[in-house]
Amino acid sequence: MPTRTNPRHWRLLNASTIEALPARLAHARTRANADARKLANADWLIRRKDDGRFIAVRRGDRLLPLFRNALPSVLEDDFTDLAISAANPHGQHPIGGLTDRLDELGLDADDYAQRVGLPLVPEPRSLGFAGFDRYRRPLWLTDPASAAWLDMQRAAREDDVELDAISGYRSHAYQLGIFRRKRERGLAIDDILAVNAAPGFSEHHSGNALDIGTSGEPPAEESFENTAAFAWLCENAAGFNFHLSYPRNNPHGIVYEPWHWCWSAGSVARAEPSASATPVGR
Repeated sequence: MPTRTNPRHWRLLNASTIEALPARLAHARTRANADARKLANADWLIRRKDDGRFIAVRRGDRLLPLFRNALPSVLEDDFTDLAISAANPHGQHPIGGLTDRLDELGLDADDYAQRVGLPLVPEPRSLGFAGFDRYRRPLWLTDPASAAWLDMQRAAREDDVELDAISGYRSHAYQLGIFRRKRERGLAIDDILAVNAAPGFSEHHSGNALDIGTSGEPPAEESFENTAAFAWLCENAAGFNFHLSYPRNNPHGIVYEPWHWCWSAGSVARAEPSASATPVGR
């Protein structure tokens, strides 16, 4: 798996249960000198997708585990899959493990798709580095979405409007984790589905969707529609092929999300600010 030091060429490589990101993006948070030595001069950092835990580094052809039993043999096919993703960066992953994830939530894929009118969304094999989000996490998007986002962010800045990214690409496993955490807090599945698409159906899986915010505004709140940033997006986002995915009274049963915008080739959708700013329960 080749790696490059120029951030413009950094990529996230995607397999079924693990992903690899350039080690230069990692901050070593370890007390063990041995682990620090492993991270030094590493090319790739490997992490599990279900819990985000870093499990190994790759230096050339050497794979160095970060903790005992970090590399069970069951993951052997995934390392092969990472190599396939490196060789085919613009490909997509087959929808895998989706039935098990939806069964855990008590959902049937066909029934859910018919009910909400959302398509299944495969994960890209590879995504490009689009800078950092509000929380200084690497932001990963498809190459055209990344280029459009950076151009749009730059154009807004020239108009004295600040746009920042709250989140971009999310894996199916990450989306399931959102549901698990909310269920642990006592939320019912139907309440979660009002604000989060089921795993496998989120636009974030595509690497083309962004949750957008602006300075001084809390993330993912309906009050974003009252900002200069939202007004600017309504006027200009279509020119960069971004559209508002979930306006008021959308047919998918998703609450109004003025912060959620998705890139698509040739998009001509145009959002208009709403006269109402009634907060939505979250």
